[in-house]
Amino acid sequence: MESPLHEFELHTIWSLQLFGLDISINKAVILMWLAVGGVFFLFYAVARSPRLFPGKFQVLVEGAVEFLRKMARENIGERYGDRFVPFLATLFFFILFMNLLGLIPGSYTVTSQIFVTATLALMTWGLSLVVGFAVHGLRFLKIFSPAGTPWWLTPFMIPIEVISHSARPLSLALRLFANMTAGHTILAVLFGLALSLQLALGWLPFGFTVAIYGLEFFVAFIQAYIFTILASVYIGDAVHLH
Repeated sequence: MESPLHEFELHTIWSLQLFGLDISINKAVILMWLAVGGVFFLFYAVARSPRLFPGKFQVLVEGAVEFLRKMARENIGERYGDRFVPFLATLFFFILFMNLLGLIPGSYTVTSQIFVTATLALMTWGLSLVVGFAVHGLRFLKIFSPAGTPWWLTPFMIPIEVISHSARPLSLALRLFANMTAGHTILAVLFGLALSLQLALGWLPFGFTVAIYGLEFFVAFIQAYIFTILASVYIGDAVHLH
């Protein structure tokens, strides 16, 4: 039986080198381009002809952006929240499009690559550091010594807080990577079992697999949401020194 992990293998489609760096084109790169194009055309389609009485499509997109705006204001604050709505919206829809494209049979789940999720996580974490120093200057370093900590505990708390803060991009990257990889591995196993058991049990195994596929469709939205809300929380912590 073929390994269910074979679908996560990447093979070069077009070999390219730039200054000694391998920038070859593979299925993951193409799907990331498609995700970027999908996000661009989603907002372009709404922005080019906005209506006073919007249609269903415009209501859906505007509702999603308004939801993200509320998230930003709750976690980052009224003063700075709106400034990060474009970033959070881009992050959410980009991850969502990559997750959904990965559900197309014969496609590839880009978010099952740790390098992709790690890049998004490091970018988010790096932005939170930039925001923290931009808002507070060197006072931002107080985030490593929580308010109310006794002076004699400070030498112990600072290393703990530094490790905890530095682990944020790791946990953010692993959460998305592990969930998408596990979900698609389970789907591959279940589809294989469904094909094997179909003759003995009829369409029941296949119907169960389709139900799990629908659950994975829901997970695609949930994982995009979780990544985005944690990004807003990290930026909010930098703003409020939490």
